[in-house]
Amino acid sequence: MTADPTAVATARNLLEQIALELAFADPQGGSDPATLRELVGTLAAAVEAGDPALGDSVRQVLGWLSGPAGDAPRITPEAIERCNAWQPWMVEAVTAWERRQPLPAVPETIAARRPAPLTGGEPVQVLSKGHDPEIMRMFCEEAADLLRDIEQGVLVLEARPDDPDTLATVFRAFHTFKGNAGLLKLAAPQLLAHELESLLDAARRGTLLLDRDAIDVILAGADAFSRFVAEAAAQLDGVETGRTILLPVNGIVERVRGLLARAPQAKAPRPPAAVAAPPRSEPSPTPAAIAPPPPVAVEAPPSLPAPAPEPAAPPAKTSAARPAAGATSVRVDTAKLDGLIDLVGELVIAQSMVVQRGGVTAATDEHLTRALSQLRGITKDLQRTTMSLRMVPIRGVFQKMARLVRDVGSQLGKEIRLVLDGEETELDRTVIEEIADPLVHMIRNSADHGIEPAADRAAAGKPAAGTITLQAFHQGGFVVVRIADDGRGLDPARIRATAEARGIVSRSTPLEPREVLELIFAPGFSTAAAVTDLSGRGVGMDVVRRNIEKLRGKIEIESVPGRGTTFTVSIPLTLAIIEGLLVAVGDQRYVIPTLSVVESFRPEPGRVSVVHGRGELVEVRGRQVPLLRLGPHLGVADAVTDPTGGIVVVVESGSDSRCLLVDDLLGRQEVVIKSLGDMFPPRAGFAGAAILGDGRVGLILDTTALVRIKPKTTPEAAA
Repeated sequence: MTADPTAVATARNLLEQIALELAFADPQGGSDPATLRELVGTLAAAVEAGDPALGDSVRQVLGWLSGPAGDAPRITPEAIERCNAWQPWMVEAVTAWERRQPLPAVPETIAARRPAPLTGGEPVQVLSKGHDPEIMRMFCEEAADLLRDIEQGVLVLEARPDDPDTLATVFRAFHTFKGNAGLLKLAAPQLLAHELESLLDAARRGTLLLDRDAIDVILAGADAFSRFVAEAAAQLDGVETGRTILLPVNGIVERVRGLLARAPQAKAPRPPAAVAAPPRSEPSPTPAAIAPPPPVAVEAPPSLPAPAPEPAAPPAKTSAARPAAGATSVRVDTAKLDGLIDLVGELVIAQSMVVQRGGVTAATDEHLTRALSQLRGITKDLQRTTMSLRMVPIRGVFQKMARLVRDVGSQLGKEIRLVLDGEETELDRTVIEEIADPLVHMIRNSADHGIEPAADRAAAGKPAAGTITLQAFHQGGFVVVRIADDGRGLDPARIRATAEARGIVSRSTPLEPREVLELIFAPGFSTAAAVTDLSGRGVGMDVVRRNIEKLRGKIEIESVPGRGTTFTVSIPLTLAIIEGLLVAVGDQRYVIPTLSVVESFRPEPGRVSVVHGRGELVEVRGRQVPLLRLGPHLGVADAVTDPTGGIVVVVESGSDSRCLLVDDLLGRQEVVIKSLGDMFPPRAGFAGAAILGDGRVGLILDTTALVRIKPKTTPEAAA
């Protein structure tokens, strides 16, 4: 049927307003659906007269927005997720309707055959009356460890559903979670843990095979626990204490019981040797014995039997590292730990100042020499030990990526395998926190843009399942994180064309192959044909590079069209201490992070030239690299003016390089970084300061800022 131009224009306008409403909807649920329902209802009326099928697809959205019955209307997280998938599909559908073409295929994410929502749900009170804050904090801390074991184990079970060790590990985690929740009278999580424990018990005994539906419901339960624990931690910190949250307890319980009801009961149980004993001996109270605290709208079954004692067996092996037998640990407040590390840094500075003092270095007292040597050794050991206290394995971040790949693959209809290597590699705790978001974006890009659909892979002679490899290892004083996929690779011609179309680079700009690939880090760059909830808005890789450079790291790309892409991220082990190249500029001392240094040399006459519009250039291995004279740039008098009388230090950031002219190289040194606070304005070219061995303060240069300084059109003439 012919589309009315007015109806098409109205539909597009309404879809833009719907996209705006969805952008500001609470992703955790709870937003008022009134405005969104009104917009969707108006849209249905606008399109159903011209195309009843299109009208029906809009009407189903009203059902998503109705949510479960309750006192107050709300949009569930499940509804937000489905609407975010439906809105871009609807934009394409309206275009097809206008052009009298068949409607595009409905994505599986919004297909009617999708299982009932597992999000939204019932209001649950997180903190019970009279709770003990310290005990609740301990509950949250242990729950975080249990949830990591659950999520990692479930992803293993998806590939090997009958693995007895992993089944026992995940079962034991739910059993412990249930016991802890019962002791604290947390009825909703206790009930949920009991039901999921029953599901896993059936799998352990061989009466139920963990298929995709079972894995989905277990992960949904883990997500519900994660929301509960995160909310409990926030309320313990004083954030809206006493508020309730929505948890899909009843929906998950119904799904679990449905899976158990269809499981055959006649199959022989597994031999007892495959069963692992729970780590705790205390009995878990039954949910029936604990009345749900108002306003928890979760019905406990009338009489849930207490779990039978588990037969003893050796502990199950897991890939998550556990303390060795007899090992003990203690939790320390991070503020105290950071204070200790700061004091050790001051000790290192004081020791350097003593050892390098002129009178001490000239002393011939043998006893003093021995004492100073012993002081140096003890200080170095103490520094190494305290820095190791901040180090944590990257395992936790890597394991989150496994869940991300599974969810993205399911959403895109792709089979993707994630291979993890080097999970035990340790990094500074702060670096671990900062690297998580860039990794999420790069893994998501590899799954969305890199890995092809199964049909395309088969046509290219590849296996149907794509592979993403996430690897970490030490290299020198840095940690290298590598993300590689065996997908379609990057197309340099398409990248260049997109960059030119978006005005990022001009057609006349000569670029090397590596520089073309680096264009994906430009702000606003995207080759996605359509905007989805995964990608296509041109926001992402520029933020990734900026976050990595904020950690004083760098990111490199290698790609072979048709074979895959590899991102290599190099980041320092710690943000507290760096290795730097100490340079002299006039009578001042500066520190250049060695990670940014490529090489240094004394230029010969004729290697420095002046090019109109590009400033001074230095020939470096056949390339012309811009020269920055640090003396005039930093306002230092008496600095070297003749490049042939000084030293050129070549530094790089991303695909850009810069030659820095300094007076002399004074050596390499590990320095403790001190923040500059508000002393220097932003973009002043300094990343921090350090107290040097002679007691003087040396400023640490921000090589990223220096590399990106535009060359002067009228540079200082080379002498």
